[in-house]
Amino acid sequence: MFWLHHIAWFFGGAFVTNAIPHFVSGVMGRPFQSPFAKPPGEGLSSSTVNVLWGFFNLAVGYVLVGRVGDFDLQATADVVAFGLGTLLMGLVMARMFGRFQGGNEPVDP
Repeated sequence: MFWLHHIAWFFGGAFVTNAIPHFVSGVMGRPFQSPFAKPPGEGLSSSTVNVLWGFFNLAVGYVLVGRVGDFDLQATADVVAFGLGTLLMGLVMARMFGRFQGGNEPVDP
């Protein structure tokens, strides 16, 4: 059943990655898209909502990585599972948030 640990660590990486833009935008006092905005995921939520949402994602990521199984930074399979979750969520977020931030279309110099 060790493969279940790797699935948890994959999703842990995804949650930790999702925490970053929300928490950072929130502590900078900037509104940012969140699932609580109207329309969900497209409208802007307050900086306070984003700090709370970012912290929640960080806490879930911690539980999935730090409390499920025995995550070992020296074990390649463990780090790959976490890293793939981080990479996949990062790519999804880049495309999703890029729609609103202008990051999906390169600007000609």
